[in-house]
Amino acid sequence: MPSAPLEPVRTLTDAPRTAEASLSGRQTAPTPPTAPAAVAPVDHRHTHRPTHRRRRRLVQALTGYAFLAPSLIGVGLFLVVPVIAAVVISFQDWDLISPATWVGWDNYVEVLRSPQVRNSLLVTIAFTVMVIPTQTGLGLFCAVLLHKKLPGSTFFRIVFAIPWICAPLTLGIVWKWIFAPTDGALNALLGVRIEWLSSLTLALPAVAAVNVWTHVGYVTLFFLAGLAAVPQDLQNAARLDGASETRLFWAVTVPLLRPTTFFVLATGIIGTFQAFDSIYAMTGGGPGVPGRTDVLAARIYYDAFESLDMGRAATLSVLLMILLVVLTVAQQRYFRRRITYDLS
Repeated sequence: MPSAPLEPVRTLTDAPRTAEASLSGRQTAPTPPTAPAAVAPVDHRHTHRPTHRRRRRLVQALTGYAFLAPSLIGVGLFLVVPVIAAVVISFQDWDLISPATWVGWDNYVEVLRSPQVRNSLLVTIAFTVMVIPTQTGLGLFCAVLLHKKLPGSTFFRIVFAIPWICAPLTLGIVWKWIFAPTDGALNALLGVRIEWLSSLTLALPAVAAVNVWTHVGYVTLFFLAGLAAVPQDLQNAARLDGASETRLFWAVTVPLLRPTTFFVLATGIIGTFQAFDSIYAMTGGGPGVPGRTDVLAARIYYDAFESLDMGRAATLSVLLMILLVVLTVAQQRYFRRRITYDLS
């Protein structure tokens, strides 16, 4: 017996449509159920993004300043405060005992007219002329040799740095014994009797030689770093063009060492104008009157702690600082135009 056809299962959603179809007398196919539309999730992460970025930048800035705080405090206490104090004292008459008296520009007028200060300035310039070219040339020469990776180059790098890290006052005492006229090591080695530190003509070259010996390792290390940064491609291209090693050094290497040369010259000039420890230990500013080794830094010391004229010493310190700033800025402008091959 044939089975009756199965009727489709009606759902609640089909009921209205079926009723409507029966009223109209038409048969309609049931509509399949539709899935509810998917609702896109709301992303709340970007709602407060500008505020979050500002807060994060503020935290980063505060963290950076927190790490810099020890250095900034040290610079303020040991650099900014002494400079301000020196400027204030330079306008006063003070002997460390009596109360300070405001004298205005009198100290500056007195210092600029002083023959002792003029002598100290000339001695310092002569000392700088002796030291800077010599230690720069020797430092570059030693750096070129050590850069070739010769046997024992690592050992000599360490040896060159030893005088620079030693206390200048200690080195001055040692060299005073070496230059001693009677039992000094130098006279014993040469078999002569020369008054190195008492001679009016030899005293300044002697202390200049000690300064060169002390700082040539410092210069060598910086030139070594500069030579390591020279691009090898330029040197190889010059060799392919037939340039000799001498031509390669002066036309390629030396121009690319100008940033290093500027740093070495700037720090060297500042160091020679501030040289005091070793000179004071060897000669005490003498010999002769005015002293043949009476550099500006020594003159400041004598005015402050022997003459007890703190105002004059502070004035000379401020003028020396201004002079060094002017020299450094002039060097910086000169070398800034010449960091390329264009020498015009």
